[in-house]
Amino acid sequence: MKAVILPAYNQNVLRAMLSLKVEEIPIPIPQKDEVLIKIEATPCNPSDIAFMQGGYNIVKTLPSVPGFEGAGTVVSTGDSSEAKKLFKKPVSCFTQEDSHGTWAEYFVTKANNCIPVDEEMEIEQAACFAINPFTAYGLYETAIKNISPAIILNAAGSQVARFVQVLAKANNIFVINIVRKKEQIDELIKLGEKYVLNSNDDDFEKDLKKTAHLLNATTAFDAVGGDLAGKILNSMPPKSELIIYGGLSAKPISEVGVLDIIFKNKIISGFNLNQWIETKINIGEFQRISEKLQQMIIKGEMKTVIQKTYKFDNVIKGMRQYLSNMSGGKILFVP
Repeated sequence: MKAVILPAYNQNVLRAMLSLKVEEIPIPIPQKDEVLIKIEATPCNPSDIAFMQGGYNIVKTLPSVPGFEGAGTVVSTGDSSEAKKLFKKPVSCFTQEDSHGTWAEYFVTKANNCIPVDEEMEIEQAACFAINPFTAYGLYETAIKNISPAIILNAAGSQVARFVQVLAKANNIFVINIVRKKEQIDELIKLGEKYVLNSNDDDFEKDLKKTAHLLNATTAFDAVGGDLAGKILNSMPPKSELIIYGGLSAKPISEVGVLDIIFKNKIISGFNLNQWIETKINIGEFQRISEKLQQMIIKGEMKTVIQKTYKFDNVIKGMRQYLSNMSGGKILFVP
């Protein structure tokens, strides 16, 4: 089968990208609790870029096939009943194990890493279903538990943010969106967002604090880290929580007001998608959430924005496009 191969990690993202090769490797054979998926589409995510730089939480034996998620049809299975019931089913799949990823014509993973998808869901949406929609739902659920009248989002033009915006609007929760470029402000306003701030403006911190206190934004979702995380927490009302779910800046959190933590009961916590999914599976809620999100996508209430699709042979060209315009939507690789 044809597959994209990463020969070595490289902190320089350009060199990591240019090192990718497309090779013919053996089609894997599923073991007892595994399935073999014929991949139809697989996205590039920020986590894939971090992985290629050797800066992600998942470290694999190299050379290896990148790709943490994708979608396709199960064409072969192991002997377990859980695996067999997925035979010939369309699935969205993901992996974080030390094995080949989804940027290949075929992909083997454990059956419990597969989410059966409705046949009405477009394959492009199914390919991006296993991570971002559930991340957004888990974050949004936290805001509901915190009884937050409003939330703060940075990287507000991202796919996760767009899903959170839809979920929040459906539940009458205000969203304070933080972006870095004027064109992103214009785009979000066109989408119906009322509160959009530019983190590069001179009055950003002043405006954020004023708006956060006005709307009582006691929950914030941070995908960036660095000093922006601290600035957000400092601007929030007492008894607020900053939830970290990404590190796009590749910098440690800074600028946190110590006295706010001590005397205003502010909290910094983390969101781990795998742990959240495990809790939902344990209490039997994951399937219900999956079906709800799928129906929202099928009905057009939310969707992953796809900017371009590339064949595996054009993987470097595709990655160049994504790195030059990450806020423009996902790029997909197809066999």
